[in-house]
Amino acid sequence: MGVALQEFLNINGIVRGLKSFNFSLYGQWFGYINILLCVALGIANLFHVNPVIAFGIVSIIQSFIILFVEVPFLLKICPLSDNFIAFIKHFQTNGFRCIFYIAMATVQWCSIILKATSLIVVAIGLTISAISYAVAYFKNQEFQNVSIIKNPTDDDFPREAVVREML
Repeated sequence: MGVALQEFLNINGIVRGLKSFNFSLYGQWFGYINILLCVALGIANLFHVNPVIAFGIVSIIQSFIILFVEVPFLLKICPLSDNFIAFIKHFQTNGFRCIFYIAMATVQWCSIILKATSLIVVAIGLTISAISYAVAYFKNQEFQNVSIIKNPTDDDFPREAVVREML
């Protein structure tokens, strides 16, 4: 007997975000997708027998950096250096996140020089995030950070199900 994943998702927040046409939210959601793409395709490209392996390793490292940029809560709970935390905190506006994603995408676009691989998908995903944050910046939209996971302090968080699972 398990708890359904839908009970923990903030469906109302996601729907409100889609209807708001706030491109910073779209950039954030593409950022979440980019985390998965960077890890999966970075690992997949470790099996090439040419220098594209370096870009696969960079892709995996990028996934962790994006994770800390897009999920700032992790900065509080993970033991990290003060320099890294200060670096990540620079990217709390649409403009700086756009620049961040442009830099990350440029690195992955350079992988094509060595060999055209699935890292092109990573480059496209990072470019989409950069474009989303750029549109939000030029439309003067406020940066929003909406969680797709429900907050445990919300009224509709499934408390009894969590206790039941623990027992």
